[in-house]
Amino acid sequence: MPDHPTADTGTDRTTGTTAAIDATDPADPASPETTVAAGRPAAVGGVSRRRLLSTAGATGLVLGAAGAAVGHATAPAGATPLTSLGSGRAMFHGKHQPGITEGLQAVGHLVAFDLTAGAGRKEAAALLRRWSATAERLMTGEAAPHGDTGVARDAGPASLTLTFGFGHSFFTRTGLEKQRPVSLDPLPDFSSDHLDRSRSDGDLWVQIGADDALVAFHALRAVQKDAGSAARVRWQMNGFNRSPGATAHPMTARNLMGQIDGTRNPKPSDADFDQRIFVPPSASAASAGSAGSTGSAGPAWMANGSYAVVRRIRMLLDDWEQLSPHAQEAVIGRRKSDGAPLSGGTETTEMDLEKTDAHGDYVVPLTAHARISRPDKNGGAAMLRRPFSYHDGIAADGTPDAGLLFVCWQADPLRGFVTVQRKLDRGDALSKYIRHEASALFAVPGGAGRGEYVGQHLLEG
Repeated sequence: MPDHPTADTGTDRTTGTTAAIDATDPADPASPETTVAAGRPAAVGGVSRRRLLSTAGATGLVLGAAGAAVGHATAPAGATPLTSLGSGRAMFHGKHQPGITEGLQAVGHLVAFDLTAGAGRKEAAALLRRWSATAERLMTGEAAPHGDTGVARDAGPASLTLTFGFGHSFFTRTGLEKQRPVSLDPLPDFSSDHLDRSRSDGDLWVQIGADDALVAFHALRAVQKDAGSAARVRWQMNGFNRSPGATAHPMTARNLMGQIDGTRNPKPSDADFDQRIFVPPSASAASAGSAGSTGSAGPAWMANGSYAVVRRIRMLLDDWEQLSPHAQEAVIGRRKSDGAPLSGGTETTEMDLEKTDAHGDYVVPLTAHARISRPDKNGGAAMLRRPFSYHDGIAADGTPDAGLLFVCWQADPLRGFVTVQRKLDRGDALSKYIRHEASALFAVPGGAGRGEYVGQHLLEG
């Protein structure tokens, strides 16, 4: 996981006083574009979320519910004002859906829905319209279009993103089998799989991320309520990452094994980034010559979209933590302290796979996760990892139910996730300390244009 050919986009973010400006490490693969919401928002309880935020930022005060004021002058010199965390904003409309290239968020919810009996294409289209309208408003810091719970009334957008996708079964339920992409074929079985089918797959998928837990929960409740009688929750998972500003400077995130996790993620600045992560419009358009025809990239409605593989990977932490730090580093192939390869250098130094020690043994073991998962060892296979850690409690025997909500993005899962996972399946030293307990694959269409809803080109095409 720490050096999966794409490890995560995880960096902490340092923001300014009145606008959220992401200052990420040069090695960070995905520095999100954030702005402060503009225009007049809908009021919640007499004061809109965005107006409350902008007022606090302008005056240098944070107003409590009882009217008490805390001046920023009382904060330590150089501290980031609390208001900047809430002012971060991602855009709903765009070429791609939000929640893919943005940096890691502090809180996440993954939820899959199944259409209810009798619900079909018409009901699915109405649901996606509702979800899109809700996402657009919540991502600007406004109240939900209807039935708002008021949970986030005091907060700004907090970099909230909502992302929507379609599972393999969705196309059967809606009579759209001819529009189902070949790339959405079920994933093969792997030796590390111990899958709970009740927590896998699904007709529809929603990914929610934010830098504030209440903002994220508010969005989760709004999505669930919008589903109405058209869909029911199949499974739902909660995750987290390190909060922005928690470290002295922006750096790659760590996972629950304590390993730096995200060093070799593809970067939007890479010349082939879009080719590897997103379905190209030209390929999709070329496949639209006959109704529903598909190429390896997908049908026309998938233009600028991506495929998300979702895996709930339990970390066997009791076993892992019995290893010495040296043994842990041998499993991963990188130093635990700073993520540098065992062959030397810093976190971003190219790994020397041929370097040997005084005994003639490879410094980076042949079974090391970082060695096996490298793109150049997998035919160039790459994917953009954007995971969340999770902790679902402690069993009676003291065993923690914790690990990684693995989410990765690619233009073709067969050439991305499947290629790499098959290689890991054959000898990755890390496999002994993890267990894949849930799995899903979703087709995530491109972003919605102004006046459109997500998936409109599929559902109304």
